[in-house]
Amino acid sequence: MSSGAPSHPPSAHAASPSPASRWGTTPVPTPLRWGLHLLVAALLALAAVRSVLDGSDGWPWVVACSALVGAVYAVGPRWSAFAGSRRGLHRWLAVLLGAWGVLLVLSPEAVYLAFPWFLLLLHLLPRAAGLVVVALTTAAAVVGFAWHQDTFTAAMVIGPVIGAAVAIATAYGYHALQAESEQRRRLIVELDRTRAELAAVQHRTGVLDERERLAREIHDTLAQGLSSIQLLLRAAGRALDPAPQVGVASQVDRAKAADLVEQARQTAQENLAEARRFVRELAPSDLEESTLPAALQRLCDTTSARTGIRVSFHDEGEAASLGTPVEVALLRIAQTALANTAQHAHASRADVTLTVMDSAVTLDVVDDGTGFDTRAPLQGSARGSAQAGFGLRSMQSRAAELGGVLTVESEPGRGTAVSAQFARAAATPSAQDVVGEDDVPSAPADEPAR
Repeated sequence: MSSGAPSHPPSAHAASPSPASRWGTTPVPTPLRWGLHLLVAALLALAAVRSVLDGSDGWPWVVACSALVGAVYAVGPRWSAFAGSRRGLHRWLAVLLGAWGVLLVLSPEAVYLAFPWFLLLLHLLPRAAGLVVVALTTAAAVVGFAWHQDTFTAAMVIGPVIGAAVAIATAYGYHALQAESEQRRRLIVELDRTRAELAAVQHRTGVLDERERLAREIHDTLAQGLSSIQLLLRAAGRALDPAPQVGVASQVDRAKAADLVEQARQTAQENLAEARRFVRELAPSDLEESTLPAALQRLCDTTSARTGIRVSFHDEGEAASLGTPVEVALLRIAQTALANTAQHAHASRADVTLTVMDSAVTLDVVDDGTGFDTRAPLQGSARGSAQAGFGLRSMQSRAAELGGVLTVESEPGRGTAVSAQFARAAATPSAQDVVGEDDVPSAPADEPAR
C-alpha cells in the first residue's frame, strides 16, 4: 500500500515472525495501492493549489513542501537505503511524517493527508506499533489544524479521530478478510491434495480388488474345469489299464474310458469358452438363457454324473427373479461348495436347497462327508490345502460383496453344511442388472478344486 513500492517491503516481513501480528504481511491488490497513491497526490495538489489561490505570503513554501512530501512518498521505498531493512523502512516513515508535519504547519489542508497516512502505517508497521503511531499522527493532525484556527472547537478533534477510527476498522476488516481468504486457499489446497491421495488409494484398492476378483473367477471356472479334466483322464487311464488276470482291457473298460475322455473333451471345450468369455469383458453365461433354479439343477446333475456322488436339488419357496449379481453369486457358491465336496469330503450324498422367502434368499449345500473342524486352521485340517482355503474365502468374499452372509458348519465325521443368505432387498433386480455389467463371470458346472 506504499507508494510505488511493493505492497509490503522485505523489512516489513522481518519486523515480526508472526504473520498475525503484522499488517505488512497482508497483500494489497494493485487497484487499492494505486488508489492510495492517487489520494495522496490529490491531497498534496489541493494544499498547494489552495495556498496559491489564497495568495498567502508563504505559498511558495507550501508548494515546495508539498513537492517534498510527494517526492519522499514516491521514491522512499525504492531507495535502497530505506527499503533494504526494517530500520530503513522506519527511517523512511519518519522522514515522510516529518515533512508532512512541516507542511501541516504551513497549510491547514495538510490535515487531510492524515487519513492515507493512517492506512499506510497500519499496513507497514506491526499491529501494536502501528496503532501507537496512528494515535500520535492523530494528535499531530489535531494540533496542526488547531494551529491555523482562531478558536479551538470539538470538531477539530472529532474529524481526525473519526478518520483514524475508520482507518483502523478498515485495516482490521481487510486483514481479517485476507486471513480468511488465505485460510480458505490453504483448505482448498489441502482438499485437492487429499482428493489426489484418496484417488490414488482408491485406484490401488480397485487394482487389488480386481486382482482378487479375477483370482476368484479363475479358481471357480478355469481351475475347476482343468481339475475336472485331470480327474476324468485319470479315471480313463485306470479303465484302460489291463486287468491282472486277463492282461488286456475289456471292451466294457474301453467304452467307459472313451466316455470319460469324451467328458474331458467337453469340459476342455467349456473351459475354452470360459477363457474366451474372460476376453469378452468377463460376461456371465450360465444364466444368460436360464433361470437360477435351472442352472443349479444342471450343476447338481453334472456333478452327479462326473463324480458319482448323489447330488439332489430342492427348490423351495416362491419363484422369483433375483438380481443378476446375487444369482451369479449363489451359483458360484454352490459350484465351489460342490467342488469341495467332490474333491475333499469323500461324501456319498449332497443336497442343494434354494429357498426364496419374503425377506431373504438362502442357499444351503449339505453333504455327508468326512467334515472338518471349523475352529482349526485349514492348513491343519483334513481339507487343509491352500486351494481349499481359497475356496472358502472366495465364497465368503462373494457373499460379503453383496451384503450377504455365509456360514460354514462342520464337524469331523459328521459332514459339512454351507449356507449363504442374502436379503431380498439386495436380491431385487434393477435396470442395471443386465448381462455384461456384472463383474462376476459364469463358469461351467464343474466340481473340483477349492
